[in-house]
Amino acid sequence: MKRLAPGLVRLTNELNGCRRCDLWRAATQAVPGEGAPRASMMLVGEQPGDQEDLAGEPFVGPAGRVLDDALALAGIPRSAVFVTNAVKHFKHEMRGKRRLHKRPDAGEIEACRFWLESEIDLVAPKVIVALGATAAGAVLGRPVPVMASRGRVLKRGDAKVAVTIHPSYVLRQREPQFRAEWSGRLSEDLRKASRLAEPC
Repeated sequence: MKRLAPGLVRLTNELNGCRRCDLWRAATQAVPGEGAPRASMMLVGEQPGDQEDLAGEPFVGPAGRVLDDALALAGIPRSAVFVTNAVKHFKHEMRGKRRLHKRPDAGEIEACRFWLESEIDLVAPKVIVALGATAAGAVLGRPVPVMASRGRVLKRGDAKVAVTIHPSYVLRQREPQFRAEWSGRLSEDLRKASRLAEPC
């Protein structure tokens, strides 16, 4: 269930009319971030998927279930964080009757930067966790190698930034042992990020 402060409610209403790029044309709706209005930790993904596009909520599909499991294993209630995406509309291509994810390009990410920046300003998290390369680039404004950046503490203004894999990376692991291994690594990265948000 969405729990938004008044400023985020206004932002969500404005986002529904966004025409900054053409992604809105094929999407069902914009998908704003949601969660604790003044969360100390914000999680940023790439873009909504098929199920998120239909529901209008972030991380409710298969990748969302991976994220929920990783948060639970890390001892972090999802209700305590703010979850959003760098791009707010679902970019896809049709394969028969299926809508398949298509990576947003630099222009689309830049067009959506206004919304992400606005969410960051309104929530004012102490820690931003970038889930994957697209999110890391959108948060930090430059290309960021995910694997080389895991475990490092980066900065964005007053906020600390932690970079980790996107939950969909876990789903792409074909072997069960690798899927379990990367699920555990995602959870550990989230646990470490949550410690960065704790008072000194």
